[in-house]
Amino acid sequence: MTEPLISVNDVSKSYGGVHANVDITMSVAKGSITGIIGPNGCGKTTLFNSIVGYHPIDKGSIKFENVEISKLRVGDIARLGMLRTFQQTRIYGKMNCVDNMQISVSHRSSSKSSIFASRRGEIKERAESLLEFVGLYSKRNLISGDLSFGQQKLLEFAMALMNEPKVLLLDEPTAGINPTLINGLIDRLRRANEELGITLCVIEHNMRVIMNLASQIYCLSNGKMLADGTPDELQNDQRVIDAYLGGS
Repeated sequence: MTEPLISVNDVSKSYGGVHANVDITMSVAKGSITGIIGPNGCGKTTLFNSIVGYHPIDKGSIKFENVEISKLRVGDIARLGMLRTFQQTRIYGKMNCVDNMQISVSHRSSSKSSIFASRRGEIKERAESLLEFVGLYSKRNLISGDLSFGQQKLLEFAMALMNEPKVLLLDEPTAGINPTLINGLIDRLRRANEELGITLCVIEHNMRVIMNLASQIYCLSNGKMLADGTPDELQNDQRVIDAYLGGS
């Protein structure tokens, strides 16, 4: 059996007296789309923050490609090939889409000066290609702050793809998006997984989305791992229905 791309073992994280994550164990298989669900405040975003190095964990182990990363900084983990997006988009609202794409590669170890060097044309070409991939090519020269929220989420997704991640952690990718745009976003996520070979780990409240997108789903409740399995297994798990699905 192959080693998982991400392996989380007995991870706990508290803020003051609040136990945000308690003995969390999960794994993300290479090439998969893995989902994380659970009620608001159950610890999903805290888990993401722990995995990508935004804060130290209290105990446990987090491995990426079988290398312990729980003591590494965000930038070091990003350079290994793990990136995340946020519930609220993090784009440069006064810059156009192409410039957002180009500036997003500047933290990569191999491209600190590439924007100003001979690769500038190559980077712009890749930026425009990825904007076409997410359906924003016609808006490439528009100021990103003028895009709809859904289009800004697509832009942030494309910006992450600029860095050629091995794995992308997506926090509520469909939240706040016009329902007519959701199917297009789901299609782009699938294509990034299948055509670009990017492993995806997705926090999602929209049950229809995650049940159709992920092959393996983990359900958190009150900071603890409640259940895991295939979409069919979780939809028929009474614990999940009681904790989350039944209340939505």
